[in-house]
Amino acid sequence: MAYIANYSETALDRAEIDALPGEVLIEFGVDWCPHCQCAQSFIAGALQTKPDLRHIKVEDGAGRRLGRSFRVKLWPTLILMREGQEVGRIVRPTSEGEVADLLAG
Repeated sequence: MAYIANYSETALDRAEIDALPGEVLIEFGVDWCPHCQCAQSFIAGALQTKPDLRHIKVEDGAGRRLGRSFRVKLWPTLILMREGQEVGRIVRPTSEGEVADLLAG
């Protein structure tokens, strides 16, 4: 699956996320966040090496239950899931290598 450019206002619920098969990268943030904007080239570049990885980009904020269920505090937060289990996360990545290291985990 290709890189997704914009955060989705609608999100799966936690049970649906936990039931997804294989590896999934969940990205929490908002389009107007400068940290999120800065990280996009790093995320897009790292995802080029994993074209089959599902990328779910979720708008986060007050009242957004999915982000709270993952204890997201800062944006962007990237969480790598495998068979419904969190296997790694990074917050506010500052390089493509940092994202690539997460995806290699």
